[in-house]
Amino acid sequence: MGLPLVVGVDGSDSSLAAVDWAVDEAARHGLPLHLVHASLWELYEGAEPSFTTDRPAEEVMAEHIVASCVEWARRRSPEVEVSGKTLPEDAVSALLRTAPEAFALVTGSRGRGEIAGMLLGSVSLAVAARAVCPVVVIRGAEASRRGAYGRVVVGVGDASGGAGAVRFAVREAEVRGCALTAVRAWRNPSQEPVDHMLIADDAARLREERAATGLEDALREVVREHPQVDVGRKAVEGTAHRILLRESAEADLIVVGAQRRHGHFGLQLGRVGHTLLHHSDCPVAVVPQPV
Repeated sequence: MGLPLVVGVDGSDSSLAAVDWAVDEAARHGLPLHLVHASLWELYEGAEPSFTTDRPAEEVMAEHIVASCVEWARRRSPEVEVSGKTLPEDAVSALLRTAPEAFALVTGSRGRGEIAGMLLGSVSLAVAARAVCPVVVIRGAEASRRGAYGRVVVGVGDASGGAGAVRFAVREAEVRGCALTAVRAWRNPSQEPVDHMLIADDAARLREERAATGLEDALREVVREHPQVDVGRKAVEGTAHRILLRESAEADLIVVGAQRRHGHFGLQLGRVGHTLLHHSDCPVAVVPQPV
């Protein structure tokens, strides 16, 4: 077995949906599944002496959440090796600390304490924007979560920032036995000056051809390594975040890259990833690409 697939759990419906998705994903890849629940009760309890033999309610709650989620996962797929652990940290720190030794991190779109109207939980956003391994945020309709569309979509940007995302997406399509659609956006702003030798249509056609060439360059190596995967290519005029949102409506998973600059500790996500994490109609995988 390889590195474990790590899931953040808190007992919410959203985290149980993440567990369901992660169990199926672990089974596809033949990976162990590790469930992590973050709780700060140990830090607070350890700061003061205890004069009772009763266990703190927070400790009992944390153990119950982990045990229940582990049992939930095992019932869904007895073949998957499942383990669970409570860490005495805040949720973001706990998940980020596991990232270097994880195949990927999986979270729900909202946590137990999140406001119902929020589009995305703060934990999911922070983890997706900072982790050093791929992060999958489980959102969208139930049909996409169970793989009803038979299609993985990957957004292909510049070669320097998208190689990891393309490889992740091809591997996902391969283990699922489904098609992959690679999408690259191109723009033709009306305010851009057009060479006097070209009419506007020719200029647009040239930009589309360049986008198609860039798409082919990004896919060439992985297509050669995975010839059995059916790869479709789309060079589409428009803004990348809007195009990929449309593609997410009929996809089981959408994959995007996110550049990670060494020594930068803020959120590193980009407009495309940020938009998809808030509005996508299917689960979103954010794959880091070191700069």
